[in-house]
Amino acid sequence: MDRHTLSASSLLRGIWREVYGEEPELVPPYTPDWSEPQQDERLLRAAQTHLIEKPIEQMASGDVLLFRMRAGSVAKHLGIIGRVGAQASFIHAYSGHGVIENALSIPWKRRVAGVFAFPPVPSSEGSL
Repeated sequence: MDRHTLSASSLLRGIWREVYGEEPELVPPYTPDWSEPQQDERLLRAAQTHLIEKPIEQMASGDVLLFRMRAGSVAKHLGIIGRVGAQASFIHAYSGHGVIENALSIPWKRRVAGVFAFPPVPSSEGSL
């Protein structure tokens, strides 16, 4: 897949596969109104199941951010924290725009629906 057609969920899923191997669950096809008609918090539920939820004040580089693109809508976009502090940024993918890094500006912070850390990487038995 070319980086310009990559979705935000594909970005996260690729990182998961690289670090942990097989994905923890099947992901349904993404559509522009994904989960909205049913008001189904599918992405938030999956994050709460497979990642470690934490307060936004404790976010660190590499953590996952979930976003609500409109007030009252379901969380359906995500990114990975690049930098924290005064110059906070996050990395995400927009279909047609590719993988980009944006400032975690006030408008983006208002959309944050959750902050999650990846779980510890299981150690390989027998490794030194």
